Amino acid sequence: MYGDSAAGRRRVAQLREQSGDIRALAQRLVSQAEAVPWHGKAADAMRERIQDRADHLRAAAAHHETAADSLARHLVEVDSLKEAIETRAHRATSLVEDARTRAAEADPATAPDDAEALLLAFDPPPSGHRDWLTVDLPGL
Repeated sequence: MYGDSAAGRRRVAQLREQSGDIRALAQRLVSQAEAVPWHGKAADAMRERIQDRADHLRAAAAHHETAADSLARHLVEVDSLKEAIETRAHRATSLVEDARTRAAEADPATAPDDAEALLLAFDPPPSGHRDWLTVDLPGL
């Protein structure tokens, strides 16, 4: 199986939480700088620098959100492909089992047709492997 979706979703939640923490830190930093009872050019320069740093923190928070969104979209695709792999593997296994049953019940002198021969000779990929997406069997 590819990818631990649960671990990925936990990471998405962590990124979103970190984004919120960074935004809160930026707000706290600006609020504390504004609350300092200090006036003059140096105080104004300090507040301006703090505002600039807070803007950088907010940009970092936005990057965390972007990463969380990208990872969440990726996980949807991973889950979709894992489901498609499972569906195809299940269907192929059923087709092969049915072919084996028919072969066991058939007259030993009768050769299977081409489609049946393909099913009987099928060597499946490992469970959960992406190669299931390209398996080409009659009836699949």
